[in-house]
Amino acid sequence: MQIDSYQEFDPSSNRHHDKGLQRVLNRLCQTIERDALVRQTTNQLREVLEVDRVVLYYFYGKWEGQVTFESLSDRELSILGSTGPNDCFNNEYADMYKNGRVRAIVDIELEPIQPCHRDFLRNLQVRANLVVPVLIPRGLWGLLIAHHCQAPRSWLASDIELMQQKALTLATASCILES
Repeated sequence: MQIDSYQEFDPSSNRHHDKGLQRVLNRLCQTIERDALVRQTTNQLREVLEVDRVVLYYFYGKWEGQVTFESLSDRELSILGSTGPNDCFNNEYADMYKNGRVRAIVDIELEPIQPCHRDFLRNLQVRANLVVPVLIPRGLWGLLIAHHCQAPRSWLASDIELMQQKALTLATASCILES
């Protein structure tokens, strides 16, 4: 391309493209930071709690979500991408988690839970679980969940406090608040 005059080549015309590119790069950096934080959190929880699996169930729609991160003691326990029992998780349960509900199940076989919930947990090879909400100002962002698959497990107050602390860390991270 031949430029006959300065007016034909205006470097300032690229500013719009530069701003768009900068927004994309900022978003990419934010996503990388968020993913690293969630991965670190789930790995730490699995190791400290000595459980088989810790997952983040992220809500992408109104009470529709999926497991987007997991830390596993064995690859065969992977449930990445699992969408959960949509017929079991309704507005009533969502409201409880939006209000800060923590659910610690010692043994799914003995806990008085909905049959669809029990069947879902059995299919995931879960015997005991601990669920803590990740609450951001806009509402319920996700659930942080620890699964013990080998046997029943009595959850200690310190286990619950650690999960709540990690959920709060996620909920207050700028890379999550701005996503």
